[in-house]
Amino acid sequence: MLKNKILIVDDEEDFVQVVKMRLEFNGFEVSTANDGKEGLQKAREEFPNLIILDAMLPSIDGFKICKLLKFDEKYQNIPVVMLSALSQDMDRTMGLQSGADKYLTKPFNDQELLEVINSLL
Repeated sequence: MLKNKILIVDDEEDFVQVVKMRLEFNGFEVSTANDGKEGLQKAREEFPNLIILDAMLPSIDGFKICKLLKFDEKYQNIPVVMLSALSQDMDRTMGLQSGADKYLTKPFNDQELLEVINSLL
């Protein structure tokens, strides 16, 4: 049985490692990127089943990455969960308007994240 592959794009290394371990424990294959440029490149090369994307990233922000992927026919069906410290209604609206399938804020609930991932896959 093939594992679903998830790409985590976030510049907070501790956060990435915690989420990666939790997802791997739950049976997912996980790859990571620490800035927007690397994240966009990995999304295009690896074609993951789902992307967890921070809004505030070095080089290219998450909103732009999401737009670039969602408005490209080749990648538009990859679910994107924006997971960000930006918690204002305006930020959530920007995330959803950029094409994110779900917008969650940090700190987040592990179980909620898993439920969102499973519902999108």
